[in-house]
Amino acid sequence: MPETTVVLSEEVREAVAARRPVVALESTIIAHGLPRPRNLAVAGELEALVREGGAVPATIAVLDGVARIGLDKAGLERVAADPAVRKLGHRDLAPALATGASGATTVSATAFLAARAGIGVFATGGLGGVHRGWTDTQDESADLRLLARTRIAVVCAGVKSILDVPATLQRLETLGVGVLGYRTDRFPGWPGCTCRAICSSHRPARRRRAPRWPRRRSGVSR
Repeated sequence: MPETTVVLSEEVREAVAARRPVVALESTIIAHGLPRPRNLAVAGELEALVREGGAVPATIAVLDGVARIGLDKAGLERVAADPAVRKLGHRDLAPALATGASGATTVSATAFLAARAGIGVFATGGLGGVHRGWTDTQDESADLRLLARTRIAVVCAGVKSILDVPATLQRLETLGVGVLGYRTDRFPGWPGCTCRAICSSHRPARRRRAPRWPRRRSGVSR
């Protein structure tokens, strides 16, 4: 991606450069997941929770053909209020940037852009996964393959319960995506559904203990 198409906010840019904690947040929940005006209030609440935890929030969206890593007040308000804001998955990013479109990012698009910006943690509600009746429809969320090839830790409440939760867990295993439960040995389905046992931890994972792989950060304007 050209440098002009991916831009970090000043706060996020400085935090990444100083290796301070940054948490990426998706914007689809703001534009398409909640009714107005509650959606804007929730966007502010999510960013406030990240700050309370000692990190810098980086809500991500594409505005006028530019991927914004960290939205200001005006950007959040636009995503929350503009009915023309599209829903963008990873596959939709290139045409959106090329045509100057605006869109809210899903899990796959948010994870992709966050990783390119050097952000290592992404928080969301429920992931996409394998749909029920997969043997007939072959319907599987793009989230899973994207996470399998993206160096980012996703903190979430499992996968959406309308999906085939056991099949999604099996698919994550097949793709080599590590799954760790915090204070639980059950894989959650968001909301309210649980699945078989998984690896568990009773304290927050320390990312510094994980191997550090070289990052390629080309195409990002800081």
